[in-house]
Parts: sequence; structure tokens; C-alpha cells
Amino acid sequence: MLKRIVIRKRTLFFGLCTACLTQACSKSDTEPTDTGPIKYVTELFDYQPAPGQFISQSLDNENGARSILRGNQGIVSLGAFGGYIVLGFDHPVINVPDKADIAVYGNSMDNFAEPGVVWLMRDENGNGIPDDTWYEIQGSEFGKPGYVRDYMVTYFKPATDTSDILWKDSSGNEGKIKRNNTHRQLYFPSWIDQDSYSLQGSLLPSTNIDQTNPDFITSAPFVYGYADNRYNGDEIDIADAIDEKGVKVNLPSINFIKIQTGILADLGRLGELSTEITAVEDLNIP
Repeated sequence: MLKRIVIRKRTLFFGLCTACLTQACSKSDTEPTDTGPIKYVTELFDYQPAPGQFISQSLDNENGARSILRGNQGIVSLGAFGGYIVLGFDHPVINVPDKADIAVYGNSMDNFAEPGVVWLMRDENGNGIPDDTWYEIQGSEFGKPGYVRDYMVTYFKPATDTSDILWKDSSGNEGKIKRNNTHRQLYFPSWIDQDSYSLQGSLLPSTNIDQTNPDFITSAPFVYGYADNRYNGDEIDIADAIDEKGVKVNLPSINFIKIQTGILADLGRLGELSTEITAVEDLNIP
């Protein structure tokens, strides 16, 4: 059975405050204070990375995935193409006309981006979990040569922990997620029991990657619409959401966001291209 880290909402129990250990708590001490919505994502619902050099033990990766909640500025790697994370806000993010609504932060540099595809969902049935329809954000590379919708890659568990990881895609190509000398731990997610697993999404062009000089590989950012793409973070406009036919949809608000590595590329000594995320923010909350 294919396992992945799936997190549902849970109740948290906090210990007594220090003041309450020495004196009786008053009513005002114990009643929660309504501070309003938090502008950063607060819930981790699902995390399924592709194989990669920063993917090892399930607990370590769950902690990494949780570290980006509430603006804590942790970091989580999504691995190679198709690896994804599903996050939720504690409030609806409003689609404000003529402006960006969400910011996604990663660890990209001016000349080295690892773009991820962004998907949005509205809680249409009101049950608080992301089980409605995902809408892709139409970024600058939509429809260009090298962009492929419904692209799928199957990753095969290696014979040993030190072996490269074989992959085959829905276009009949195959290759390897190669190990490097810097990261020697297990690259295949340790919590997956099956001999292989598949990830599907939108493939982005790899034309911005320049490996002419193996000692100085660059990956120029796309113009807009992707995660881990711009040095100072990437602004996402809900108005750029499209349906499965590529048609713009009118979403008055969204509750959930999915981010998924969008490029399948071997970057030589740097390893696989993998999207990393540090925070996700609602830009419409001061």
C-alpha cells in the first residue's frame, strides 16, 4: 500500500502557563483571545515528495513540512518532479481585483530558480478539508514548448539505499535521480512500501536551465506565476486560476494551496531540481 504523510486537523493541548503554577488563574487568564485570522498557512494536510537528495526519514520530513506553518520560515523540499505539499489557511483568502493575493517564499537565488506549479482550491462543500477541485495557476510558461499538462512520472524503489533511482514518464522517456557525493542518505521516501509510485501534474519547460559550464549551472526564473522562482518570493493572483481545459475560472476566494515541483531535470553535481518552500502568506491581511 502506498503511504504518504497525510495530516488531518487535530486538537492541540497546551500545558499550564507559568503564572498558573503559582496562583489561581482568573477567568481572563483562561479565555482565548480573538486575534483574528493568521496571514500565513496554518494547516498541513498532505505531503508527498518525489525522490531527492533532501528526502530521507518520514518524521524528519513531516517536521520539515510543519516548519513552514504560521510564518515560522522553516524549509521543506518537494524532491524531483511531481513532489507536492498541500496547505491550508485558517480563513478564506479573498480574490481582490487587480492585485496579487498570495505570496509563496522559497530559497531561490537571482540566477538559480527551482520553479514549482501552484494549485488553488476553494472549500466549496464547507467541510474544512481539501477534497474539492484543484485549479492550476496559469503562469508565464503555460502553453509554451516544453509545457505538458497531465504529465506523469513513476519512480522505482532502488535495490539498495545507495543506488540511483530509476524513473519512467508518461511520454515513454526514462532516466535516473542520481546520487551525489554531498548527500549520501536515502533519496527514496522511506515510508513508501511499494516498489514504485507515480506523481502527476503539469510539466514546466527546462529551457531556462544552462549547463554549458558544469561548474556554474544556472536556472533563470520564469516571468511570473510559480513558487521558488523569484529571490524575494513569488506573488500569486487568484484571478490566474484555470480549470482542466485551461479556461480562466472566477474564484471569489480560496482556502487551500498545493505546490508541486514542476521541472524534471538532472543538474549534475547539484543533483535533481527540487522546489523548496519556506512560507505561504495571504497578502490581503495587514
